[in-house]
Formats: sequence, structure tokens, C-alpha cells
Amino acid sequence: MKLLFALLFISTLLFSEMLERTQMLMGTFVTITLPQENKEALQKSFEIVRSVENALSSYDKNADIYRLNHEREVAISSYTYKALLLSQQYYKESDGYFDITVGSITKDLYHFGEHERVAKNSELNVAKIDLNGLHFTPKRAWLDNGITVDLGGMGKGFGVDRVADFLKEQNITQGKIALSGDIRCLDICTIAVQNPFGESTVAKFITKQPNTAISTSGNYRRYIESKTNNHLIDPKRKASQQTFASITLLSHGSSADIDAYATAASVMPLKKAISFLDNLELGYVLVTTSGKEYVSDKLDTFVKTWRFTKRVPFECETE
Repeated sequence: MKLLFALLFISTLLFSEMLERTQMLMGTFVTITLPQENKEALQKSFEIVRSVENALSSYDKNADIYRLNHEREVAISSYTYKALLLSQQYYKESDGYFDITVGSITKDLYHFGEHERVAKNSELNVAKIDLNGLHFTPKRAWLDNGITVDLGGMGKGFGVDRVADFLKEQNITQGKIALSGDIRCLDICTIAVQNPFGESTVAKFITKQPNTAISTSGNYRRYIESKTNNHLIDPKRKASQQTFASITLLSHGSSADIDAYATAASVMPLKKAISFLDNLELGYVLVTTSGKEYVSDKLDTFVKTWRFTKRVPFECETE
């Protein structure tokens, strides 16, 4: 589950003349920047994102996941199969805190991104969340009664990975791919992380190595009426998380991975989230809803310089 607007702002340190284009795909602004001579690859990159959307969207009536939720058994594409496999992996790695069957709450009750409403406690209590209710093979998927899936917690990172794989095949090593808060810097980038309590930035980084992935998850863009009804649903409590205002992860690995890890950590208790992230090969900056900041000891592995630009909180809510 990710924000509809970019949470990170990037300035890529390049020497070639760059070409940047933005399209609205996967429910957000997709911005891809490549060297001028790679114009054809730029267009192909957007086509890849569109193909991912056609597989994983829960809004597009022609997409695999939308049809799965409504028809209950459907043929699926290779993208959908791979994303479902990864979702099972993330479920196990996160002790069940990453669970795509929260769709019974995000989609069926809150209707995030559609005809939004605040779910009643009585509805939340009986919502069915059970990954064992999802079944699939490489060609087909089907759901048990009451199960709805939502791949928003890893889908944008998955899209970034598919574009990055294509660009690697084309030997393109300069530029950036940005799908909302999920970003891949093909070379060295300057990154600014948005303050979750205002319109300023919280911290700035310069990445240490090329091909760095960044993912931010927060409670301050997608919510209904107040941030207490945000889109980050704890599958164990069947309620919106209230601990973190913002989580930013940096990695040299998969964008889908850190997209999912950010989603999972966002809905964990504070100590469990820190323990979970400390056991992964990534760096992090966490900001709680009370404005307290936690910075990973591993951050220096991924950035050569960093600093907080402003201290938070600005407009804090209770933790």
C-alpha cells in the first residue's frame, strides 16, 4: 500500500543530457528519467509499468487482481504469479504483518481510492484476513469465500523492479525510476525525505553506490477523515496503524522487497519493527507519530552523507 504522491524528491547527479517523462499509472505519478539517447527505452519503460498495472491493479476491471476479487477464480499472467509468490514470502518473513488479504478491509470496507468510507468496528471485527484463503498456480488463482486481496503494499516496488530489469538488459546505467514513494536511482542521487507533519523535508541523503532502491511508507497521504483511519492496516488487529508517521528504507536489492518491508514494519509495534528491520540488509529512517526519529546503524552503507534538515514534530498526533 503506497501513497498517491511521491514522498521522495530526487536530484540525479548526471553528466548526460537527460529526458524526463511523467505518466499517471498504478494510481500515482510515474516519473522516469533516462539519457536523451535512450528515448525508445523510456517509452518501453512506461509500457512495462502499464503491464504491471494490468496484472496487479485492484481498480482496473481488466486487471488480474480486480477480476480475481470479483470473479473468485481467474487465469493470471506471469507478473501476477510472481507477485503472489513474493507476497507469500513477505508474509513469512514478516511474521504475518505483510498480508495481502487485508483487502477485505482496505477494499471491501474502507474502499480506499474509490467511494471511501470509515469502517465500523463491528465490520472490522468480522473481516476475514487469511492468506491460506488465497490459492494459485502459475496459470490460475482462486479465493475462498470472504477473501479479498490487495497488492498495494508491494505493487509499486514490483513495477520499479520490472523497469529496472529491462534497463539493465539495455545496459542503461543513468537515470531514475519513481513510482510514488518507490524509487530506483540507477546512478548516484541526492534524496530528500518529506516531513510527514508538513510540506518541508526531514532529511537529505547522497547515495553511496549506483542502483540504490528507496521506499517510503507513511500515514499522512492516504486516510479518511483523520490519520487514525489511514490505509496501513495491521492484519493482526484489523485496524489502521498508529505508531509510525513515516518509514524510509534504502537498499541495494529489490524495490519490491523494501516496499513490502516498509509496509510490514509500518503496522508492527515499535520494538518489533526496529528488530525486524535491523535483521535485514537495509538502512532506515523512522519517524513516529509523536515525532521521535530512529536511524539505522547501517545507513552509512547506503549513503555517503546525510543530515536532518528539520526536526519533527510540527503538527504531531498522539502516538
